[in-house]
Amino acid sequence: MFESLHQLRVRYAETDQMNIVYHGNYAQYFEVARSESIRHLGFTYKDMEALGVYMPVVELQVKYLRPAHYDELLTIKTMVKELPTNHRIEFDHEVRNEAGKLLTIGKVVLYFMSSKTGEKTRMPEELLKRVEAHFNK
Repeated sequence: MFESLHQLRVRYAETDQMNIVYHGNYAQYFEVARSESIRHLGFTYKDMEALGVYMPVVELQVKYLRPAHYDELLTIKTMVKELPTNHRIEFDHEVRNEAGKLLTIGKVVLYFMSSKTGEKTRMPEELLKRVEAHFNK
């Protein structure tokens, strides 16, 4: 399994009148953490696009357990629990506050797509090798 952690501080503009993170912001939190998790592997979305591969989101699930508030430092854990074997990759996310309390869980499914044909494709070989290394430990 591949795991990475990313921290971010809740900005005032991300909260509602109740001082709680607006629910729609979690999709962006997951995207930032997902991008950074790929960067931890020594690869970037930009690298993937240069190889002619895009990764559109095809499914998003979020379960809100507890609220996050303005100025809290959140830790987002990103996990790839299964090694991708086809065009699909699934990222699981856990959001915790500074006290370590689990606030939100989510799952995001993306497809690897050819930028030239718009057809489903496999994960770029270079990225696959880097992810695979975490499953062979």
